[in-house]
Amino acid sequence: MTTFFLARHGETEWHAEHRYAGSSDIGLTRHGLGQAAALGAWAVDARLDVIVASPLTRAQRSAAPSVETTGLPLRTDARLVEIDFGVAEGLTPAEIDDRHPEEWAAFSQAPASSPFTGGESGRAGIARALPVFDELAREFPDGRVLIVGHATLIRLLFCELAGMDPDGYRDLLPVLGNCSVTTIVYPWATESMAAHPNRPRIRLLGFDVPPDRASRV
Repeated sequence: MTTFFLARHGETEWHAEHRYAGSSDIGLTRHGLGQAAALGAWAVDARLDVIVASPLTRAQRSAAPSVETTGLPLRTDARLVEIDFGVAEGLTPAEIDDRHPEEWAAFSQAPASSPFTGGESGRAGIARALPVFDELAREFPDGRVLIVGHATLIRLLFCELAGMDPDGYRDLLPVLGNCSVTTIVYPWATESMAAHPNRPRIRLLGFDVPPDRASRV
């Protein structure tokens, strides 16, 4: 089984106004760069085997200090890019509701199943990103993997792997801190999985923990 450390990127230029960044390539703020540095300090003693990031700038910049402190090369994987929010990209929730009220209402009710026009459903994002975990688990059995990605995709994947309905991710997991660390062991299989296929496929060791308090187990 492989230990995965999942980290959201640092604060972006759209963060303060809560604008949906999605697949838009938005840079980090100065504060976001500081958050990335804190993640890099955590990585020093995390005994990582590999660091993988979304190709978007905010994820790569957030992973850069960890690459520097560990000496590991940075891998990027396009399958880890954030969900594309289509016509909602760059808008605040209030602006989306004003310009696309029916789509906002549908998204609010079932966010993993109701993509915005021109965008991608959360369930499609799960389908493209989950194989990354399977491939890394095969490559690094009993290894330690840092993935630097995005809040929506991480929460969707967490729900899927924990045996929960991804449409509930916004209610169950309303916030994921910038450069916080979520630690899971995957795949987590027990003898009861065959009889109970909806049981969690992960063991959770820590969720949304600031890097200065995150475990390096």
